[in-house]
Amino acid sequence: MGNLKVTGCEIEGLYVIEPEVREDERGYFTETYNFRDMKEKGLDMVFVQDNQSKSKRGVLRGLHFQIEHPQGKLVRVIKGRVFDVAVDLRSSSATYGKWHGMELSEENKKQFYVPEGFAHGFLVLSDEAEFCYKCTDFYHPGDEGGIAWDDPEIGVQWPIEDGMEIILSDRDRKWKGIGAL
Repeated sequence: MGNLKVTGCEIEGLYVIEPEVREDERGYFTETYNFRDMKEKGLDMVFVQDNQSKSKRGVLRGLHFQIEHPQGKLVRVIKGRVFDVAVDLRSSSATYGKWHGMELSEENKKQFYVPEGFAHGFLVLSDEAEFCYKCTDFYHPGDEGGIAWDDPEIGVQWPIEDGMEIILSDRDRKWKGIGAL
C-alpha cells in the first residue's frame, strides 16, 4: 500500500504511525506493518516477537522496560481504547525522565513506536481492550525493570475517569520512582 503517515513526537525516537485505512460497506482493510514502507520513512528496526494482551477497564500495565536486553515496541489497539505512555530513560538524552502519552484505539488505528531506552505502559479506558505489539528483541525473564506508574517526578497525567478503579499487578505495585534507577 505504501501509505504510512509517520509523525515524530516532541521526544526524539518516538513516532506515531498511521496506516492507510480503506473502508467500504463491507468493513475495512489496513496494512499494519510493511518493512519496506517503514524503512522508506527512516524506521528500519527489525521485529522478532509479537505479543497480545487483553485487559479490562482500569488495568494499568507499566511502566516497564528490559534492563540488559532493551526492546523497541510498535504498539496498537485492536479492540477498545487505551492511554499509552512512553518515558525516556536514556541517561544521555536531553529529555531524560520526560513522558509522552496518547490514546490508541480500534477507531483511530494509530500505532506508537517506542524505541529501546524507554519505559512503557498503558491504562485501559474502555470496558476491555486488546493490545498488540511487535518487539525488536525477545523477552528475557529476570531482565525486567519498572518505574512506579504514579511517580511524581515523572508526573504522567493519566486520564483517570471518575469512579475508575486502577488495577495493578503485584509486580507493578512494587516499582519505585525514577530516582531509584
